[in-house]
Amino acid sequence: MTAVPSEAQHGEQIVPHCHPWAQLLYASEGVIRVRTDLGVWIIPPRRALLIAPGIVHEVTMLSRVNMRALYIDAAVIGTLVAGCRVLEVSPLLRELIVALSAEPLEYPVPGRGEQLAQLILSELAAMETVPIAVPWPRDRRLQALCTAIMEQPGSRQPLEDRALDAGASARTLIRLFPKETGLPYRQWVQQVHLAHAFAMLARGDSVGTIARALGYASPSAFTSMFRRLLGRTPQHYLTEWRGHK
Repeated sequence: MTAVPSEAQHGEQIVPHCHPWAQLLYASEGVIRVRTDLGVWIIPPRRALLIAPGIVHEVTMLSRVNMRALYIDAAVIGTLVAGCRVLEVSPLLRELIVALSAEPLEYPVPGRGEQLAQLILSELAAMETVPIAVPWPRDRRLQALCTAIMEQPGSRQPLEDRALDAGASARTLIRLFPKETGLPYRQWVQQVHLAHAFAMLARGDSVGTIARALGYASPSAFTSMFRRLLGRTPQHYLTEWRGHK
């Protein structure tokens, strides 16, 4: 295992690529978006994305980013990841990642770097998966619709109008959603809203601001959706993250 720190500006992209090793993408500051054939993830601080070896992924910086990428031998990662997992980053894991980033890329074994790597693997095994994945379709018509929704999650444009832009009827697209993404249309949109909400919460935006940005009639309507899907209110995460700044 090795850790590589980097900085990037808003809008920068890392073109689609893959690795023979597993990768943990963690931004201690800023928000990143990762796209694969499996789905799209918006990753704020306090979250990280664990990517299995061989998965092609594209990374877009949604703000100025201070990122640390862990590269983990496929034989070592074992069954910890199949596909991609969003993980809650504990304060301990965060400090371990920062500490390993300060070690040489080829640290001596045995030594401090190896000890840090072992502790990181132990923490990764204990981390909970956060259910904010946005499954991505393969059908080009559905991709056009999904891209439009991802870029403007709060738009109230009728589905019928969006469908015309995508080159299919609304009925056809709604029928395709479960087949292509595993989710009905409305549930897929809610996953998009959750992903954007986490990024905005990490930025410190209020629940009211987030509700308006995502097109909800009121903060209470947004909070109800959030709590129904995750079992906690957005205010819970907002208070928790503010406490860790």
